[in-house]
Amino acid sequence: MEKFDKLTGVAAPLPIINIDTDMIIPKDYLKTIQRTGLGRGLFSEMRYREDGSDNPDFVLNKPAYNDASILVAGDNFGCGSSREHAPWALLDYGIRCVISTSFADIFYNNCFKNGILPVVVTPEELEKLLDDADRGANATLSVDLEAQEIRGPDGGVIRFDIDPHRKHCLLNGLDDIGLTLEKAAAIDTFEGTMNAERPWA
Repeated sequence: MEKFDKLTGVAAPLPIINIDTDMIIPKDYLKTIQRTGLGRGLFSEMRYREDGSDNPDFVLNKPAYNDASILVAGDNFGCGSSREHAPWALLDYGIRCVISTSFADIFYNNCFKNGILPVVVTPEELEKLLDDADRGANATLSVDLEAQEIRGPDGGVIRFDIDPHRKHCLLNGLDDIGLTLEKAAAIDTFEGTMNAERPWA
């Protein structure tokens, strides 16, 4: 998993509440277990017209936000079904950080396991960040995980809380497999001891 330390990028405003995982990546894209290629389907029902052409009114289709790496979204982001394809699609598109006032629990957990930082802020802080994100090409935010800070284009700072273990995992690029491999030496020692003491097992 790619490490997350500091991220400076364009922030796209998506002030919609209750964005569920089906809106993030519709069920039509769930036939694959590959993590790549899903960026094309991200928010597809809002991003594309019925004929498959880009919807120019959707934020990610606007030139200023084509390379957005941060999403500033409404309350209860990632609700609905538990599909892990949702963070996969965000990551494949290039979104490394989602900021909202709240997240659905399963989506929130899945973000950390896939190298995405979900940041919880207050409603007042979200309004400020949405205002920053509305600046188009000038909508640049800097997210510092080590310092637990978001810096806006005017130099304003918003602090955020995060579980220390999840912070450690993101800073070091550790998913569940990576965490297990950190204990490889201890596991090998245990296996050797068990084989010596219980060769019949």
